[in-house]
Amino acid sequence: MAILKIRGGDLDFVEYEFNSFNPGEFVNTCGFEAQYKLLPLNIPVKTRVPGRIHLTVLDMNRFAPGRAGGGGIGFAIKVYAEVEVSTTPGNYTINYSRPSIIRHFLEVFSKTVGYTGGFEVTAKDHEYKHVGLGSTCTILTALANAANRSLGDPLTPDQLRILIGNNYVEETEGGLIAYGFETGVGPAVSTRGGMAILGDSLTIVHQHSFAEGKNVHIVIPPSSISSAGEEEFSLLMNKARSLDYRDRELKAYLIMMDFIPALDKNEIKKMGDVMWEIEFRGSKRAEIEHHSFEIYQYMHKLRKTGLEFVGMSSVGPSIAVITDLSKEGLSQILRPLNLEIAVSTYVDNTGITYI
Repeated sequence: MAILKIRGGDLDFVEYEFNSFNPGEFVNTCGFEAQYKLLPLNIPVKTRVPGRIHLTVLDMNRFAPGRAGGGGIGFAIKVYAEVEVSTTPGNYTINYSRPSIIRHFLEVFSKTVGYTGGFEVTAKDHEYKHVGLGSTCTILTALANAANRSLGDPLTPDQLRILIGNNYVEETEGGLIAYGFETGVGPAVSTRGGMAILGDSLTIVHQHSFAEGKNVHIVIPPSSISSAGEEEFSLLMNKARSLDYRDRELKAYLIMMDFIPALDKNEIKKMGDVMWEIEFRGSKRAEIEHHSFEIYQYMHKLRKTGLEFVGMSSVGPSIAVITDLSKEGLSQILRPLNLEIAVSTYVDNTGITYI
């Protein structure tokens, strides 16, 4: 596997060996491993979990593949993954296009709670992969909660999201997996709904419902730049880290002093103004420029029309717009820019549901 170089500053240069491994290897039980009283259900358990918009990481220097953290801000949207889990006496049966990530978490969960049986899993994600809507963390959150419920809920929702974060993987080649980047924002908002601000080590600093009834439109501008694999690693571990050394204190101040108070008051425009400032700061700037300055031009033109909240999700290129405007109204604004709405939905303030 490739050896990738990380530079966070003139005196910060290391090499990272981007190793792949088999599902079930390098399991981290996070200290939760114990003798639990398991109560396997005789019926399937089905969960429905919202996707997420990840607005920004707080400090790229505080996370890496295999080291969850870094802090972040994001919110849940009504774009759903569904997972159905049944307990079985045998092995794992997985009906999903990415079975390796499913199998790995089942191994993590089983070792943690001491389960020696099998699972039958059928999963369906929201089908928007590697464009900033959290396809992997959403499906893992749905899986974790369904598997947990199928054994009588031995773990708490917080324990589940910490397990996900510390065992977060993406598929590579030949059925192998590799550690991915995880701030914990996705599982937090997918479980609880609303907007969440996380600190390091997957700590939930603040969480609140917001924007009830407003539209969330997702616009995916054309981009030939990959937002996954080695390209994502190189972006997040080099330029993004260097910029966060410079801007992380300002980002933290803006979030604590301006963004959280606006969230509590449901002041969407104020939240949008703060996020627009952060779009030009630290690692968020690196993520946007990864796709070219044209993303800035798109977002600037959208804000100039009076839209309340405009921000790029994760490493992009998806742009999230929170507004009172209908799909038809926003489409009129997008048409001269040769852009289209990919998804029109709403904020999910509920989180996980069991079907």
